[in-house]
Amino acid sequence: MTPQTGPPAPRTGPTWIPRWDPEDEAFWNSRGRTIARRNLWASIASEHLGFSVWILWSVLVLFMTPDNGFTTTPEQKFLLLSAVTLTGALLRVPYTLAVPALGGRNWTVLSTALLTVPTLAALVLVQHPDTPFWLMTALAATAGLGGANFSSSMANINAYFPDKEKGWALGLNAGGGNIGVATVQLAGLGVIAAFGTGAAHLLPLAYLPLVLAALWWCHRSMDNLAQVRSDVRAQLSAVGDRHFWTMSVLYIGTFGSFIGTGFAFGLLLQSQFGLTPLHAAAIAVLGPVIGSLLRPVGGRIADTLGGARVTLWVFLAMALCATVLATSLHTAQLPLFTAAFAAMFTLTGLGNGSTYKMIPSLYDARAQDAVAAGQDREQALARTRSISSSVLGLIGAVGALGGAGVNIGLRTSYAAFGTTAHAFAAFAAFYLACAALTWAVYLRRPSTAPRRPRAAAR
Repeated sequence: MTPQTGPPAPRTGPTWIPRWDPEDEAFWNSRGRTIARRNLWASIASEHLGFSVWILWSVLVLFMTPDNGFTTTPEQKFLLLSAVTLTGALLRVPYTLAVPALGGRNWTVLSTALLTVPTLAALVLVQHPDTPFWLMTALAATAGLGGANFSSSMANINAYFPDKEKGWALGLNAGGGNIGVATVQLAGLGVIAAFGTGAAHLLPLAYLPLVLAALWWCHRSMDNLAQVRSDVRAQLSAVGDRHFWTMSVLYIGTFGSFIGTGFAFGLLLQSQFGLTPLHAAAIAVLGPVIGSLLRPVGGRIADTLGGARVTLWVFLAMALCATVLATSLHTAQLPLFTAAFAAMFTLTGLGNGSTYKMIPSLYDARAQDAVAAGQDREQALARTRSISSSVLGLIGAVGALGGAGVNIGLRTSYAAFGTTAHAFAAFAAFYLACAALTWAVYLRRPSTAPRRPRAAAR
């Protein structure tokens, strides 16, 4: 894809909106808000199913027992979950860049249709326990298509809302998607309770019609924004910005922890405390529900108090929770372990919302600086909106790598020591480092440093 050298080709048609300026209050109040919310709800439906398909294997591994013909070890199950998480993270990069290239509606429809691939793969694999582990892992990794939906969805919705409402809108979009983690685990619990662990195929089978329904909804209700155009050079140039990498590290800490522990919670209960698949699923479903519902709350609090302040306190509390988790594993205290995990999911939900509020605010502040320097307002805002939307997706990709890191860390600790306590101790140290980074970059006030990014983050 080459940068445009002449006037951009016009984008016209019934699904294309030629002008979009949510910062214009008259436009926003007259028609912008209605259109934005219509696109938001359809986006939430698609992203919700994307997360459900992505996290599907966190439930299916509970069905992979010797009674059902499976011989996979706990270490292999952690490795399988790591592969699924990793592909979801890596695919977020092309998914993010596809939105301005093809249009938000067009890409959402296509990416929703692609969810049928991992759903069908799961349907086949759970009925063939004799599948070689390498082939099972490769086919299960296609579930990463669902995880990649997050970045394209967030990049698309970010362009629709004014800065003052982005924390809430992005929180709703992400939270509605994140709760797909809990939905599929709740569905898995229902299947186990009603039909036993031998009926794993019913879970992916139930999701096929839901994917098709979401495909119809997105096709019927969504729009493309003509002003959000593909400028890959400008979008990728943001990767060289220090705030990109700073926010990526912070998002590894919040979202990486949410999705990594969301994948592993049930397996941890099964392998560390010997719970049955039914009991493990019954407990594991609670954490993602809490974290998902609190993500928009974190965005709303960040709208009021400032994203950096909320993020700092979240990381400090997460470090404490990780320490308690390590202690509960050493002492084999299941109630303490479960309570600390519930607190961890609460904090990751709040932190996901607060970090994602910080990102567009930083780039919107730069757009205002460009306008103050004499650039055309509409052009500056459109360009920055496109870049910040892509940055949201790219940071989402890096953050999702944290989920793979969590699962790899848990597998390594379990293989070496027979417990995952050492992994949680390492996570606690990482959260303290994230807290220090948040304070140093966005809250500390050195007299010689430029202050605009800190003001935007706050």
